[in-house]
Amino acid sequence: MGSDAKKLPLGLSDFKTVIDEGYTYIDKSLFIQELVEKGVTAALLPRPRRFGKTLNLSMLRYFFEKSDEDTSYLFKSLKIWQNESCRALQGQFPVIFISFKDVKQTSWAHAFEFLRGVIAGEFNRHRIVFESETLSLEEKELYHKILTEKASSTLLERSLSLLTEWLCRYYGKKVILLIDEYDTPAHTAYVGKFYDELMAFLRTWLSAGLKDNPFLEQGVLTGILRIVKESIFSGLNNVMTFTILQDDFQDKFGLTELEVKQLLKDYHLLDKWDLIKQWYNGYRIGAQEGIFNPWSVLSCIASKGALAPYWVNTSDNALMRQLITQGSEEFKTDVEELLRGASIEKTVEEGLIFTDLHKKTKTVWSLLLFSGYLSLVTTPKYGTPCSLRIPNAEVREIYESVIKGWFEDTLSERQYGLLLQSLTSGDRSTFSQLFQKFLLSSFSFFDFSAEEPGRIYHSFVLGMLLGLKDRYEVKSNRESGYGRYDVMLIPKKPQELGIVFEFKKAEDKIDLDSVAISALQQIEERQYDLELKERGVRRILSLGMAFQGKSVAISSKFIT
Repeated sequence: MGSDAKKLPLGLSDFKTVIDEGYTYIDKSLFIQELVEKGVTAALLPRPRRFGKTLNLSMLRYFFEKSDEDTSYLFKSLKIWQNESCRALQGQFPVIFISFKDVKQTSWAHAFEFLRGVIAGEFNRHRIVFESETLSLEEKELYHKILTEKASSTLLERSLSLLTEWLCRYYGKKVILLIDEYDTPAHTAYVGKFYDELMAFLRTWLSAGLKDNPFLEQGVLTGILRIVKESIFSGLNNVMTFTILQDDFQDKFGLTELEVKQLLKDYHLLDKWDLIKQWYNGYRIGAQEGIFNPWSVLSCIASKGALAPYWVNTSDNALMRQLITQGSEEFKTDVEELLRGASIEKTVEEGLIFTDLHKKTKTVWSLLLFSGYLSLVTTPKYGTPCSLRIPNAEVREIYESVIKGWFEDTLSERQYGLLLQSLTSGDRSTFSQLFQKFLLSSFSFFDFSAEEPGRIYHSFVLGMLLGLKDRYEVKSNRESGYGRYDVMLIPKKPQELGIVFEFKKAEDKIDLDSVAISALQQIEERQYDLELKERGVRRILSLGMAFQGKSVAISSKFIT
């Protein structure tokens, strides 16, 4: 990093601080113009985590807010200042700015107390209204209760509506309402099992502030998801949603390729372009492809170009882990396809219902897409399935770590390592014993019911082999010789052991050994080892594996 390079705003989301203290800022000020031109009463802008939502909302606050301090200087070097009609709006409105990013309590009682504190903080920011003669004595009494965190649940539900009215009266101008990460409480409440109580409060609170409110100029909400139906926006028909499936605001969140290239040039890292693109690019918003994760790019630059899964470490990914480990056989098969680098066709819904996560698979795909764990391959057409893929190497690491972590937790990290070591060293006896132990302890991850086809075992083995990705190329369902093998481990060093797997499902336990032998014979007869030989691998282990429920028989043979 050159000595003339500006500081990077990692972890900073206050727009004024970024500009005043000379941090690098990627100009997204035309977000203001696009928002003004849309002219909607309330806009909901769902985008993935760490894509610049809070900084953009903070920018809106400093642009529109009427205050004693002149903040116009913050914008005079930015693109928005060239727009005369927008320039005339700077500093003209009272603004309410509330963030729910820290509402992550584990019970409704604690969450409610925290919400009461967050709302009180915004009332305190507008204390000048309380101290003026604008309010009646009765209104001041209500304001004081909210300000001192003594408001009842009923009064707190009215607080947003009341504050817009009182601000409008004091300033003589309608209010701009900004709510950041509106859906964080809902996510936490779903995991913590107090979803209904939380939804009841937020639905009433938001409806009072947004619906038919004569004191509201415009509302803007950001989050990751659009929560619908029985939840937050029930009855709010004036909220326009602009998701990643649409072209609107397509370059206002995340970084474009041109923006990233300029950053890398400024910090003398342009030679890392190809690797950084592979790791952090791959998102699409509407027709705009080539969107980068800004948190990861800035973190990489701050680390002088070191590639790492920075975005992964900003969240515990608890819900995603739960969805992958408890997903259906079809879901796990699709994840296998994604990990192979393929795309999948799925119907997604722009609105998400948390209670459907374990009922409707398309709700899961919607969550993964809008959360940034998947990306669009092409611009979606209304009413047709979306083509989805893992966006980049960083996100792929998340999927692999979730699956690998489950295996380590199931068998212990030491035994998991021993299992993989015994496989790659050709210790067939130890491998067979530990693999059987895996199956017996896997009930919380896979459902090995009698009706399940053999595909579930295929997914199980592929998940297990993720721990070898540094040494081996793991291939699945590819042509070799005179057919398609199930799984192949191709060593990155040809002198190491290559391995071919063939799986068969036995009708009963008595038949296991003979079925395993037939699987081994299939490898030989169809010459599945041909690809390994063409790669220069001379030591090859063939494994025929027969499954029935949680029982397995393994027949093996070395080829030299």
